[in-house]
Amino acid sequence: MIAMVEDNKKEMFPVVDENGNIIDAATREECHNGSKLLHPVVHLHLFDEDGRLYLQKRPEWKDIQPGKWDTAVGGHVDLGENIHQALRREVKEEIGLEDFEPQLLKQYVFESEVERELVNSFKTVTNQTPHPSDELSGGRFWTREEIAEALGKNIFTPNFESEYKMLFL
Repeated sequence: MIAMVEDNKKEMFPVVDENGNIIDAATREECHNGSKLLHPVVHLHLFDEDGRLYLQKRPEWKDIQPGKWDTAVGGHVDLGENIHQALRREVKEEIGLEDFEPQLLKQYVFESEVERELVNSFKTVTNQTPHPSDELSGGRFWTREEIAEALGKNIFTPNFESEYKMLFL
């Protein structure tokens, strides 16, 4: 298997309104070039039975926030997919889990300098071991204390930090 070394800039995403209704379509490149086209994404916060939170390490080749620690699973909804299909696909692709029961926590708009995302944030608890794919640079479970110590130190993505504070603090 050849390791991934860059995102597919021509991948097609739905463009949505703030209620998630599809109003257009655009490429990854168009969504990430500062156009602020609102596009849906899914996040999964994966907890173990001891309450630790699994985080992924983003590879250095990612076009957004390379090398930072981030939500266990985060991915775009592809054109033609619904939120739940995208969540299950991304979880299987990124950490190899198929048997889990997601709970929707919140839907909100996240905006950075280069993009606007309609985030659909879920959580689940597992006793399974995640197996990070070559899309990631690894991952591990963090205690709440470890996360608290690292907040604000440029270790996590801004999106993860804001979502963690919004949902869990």
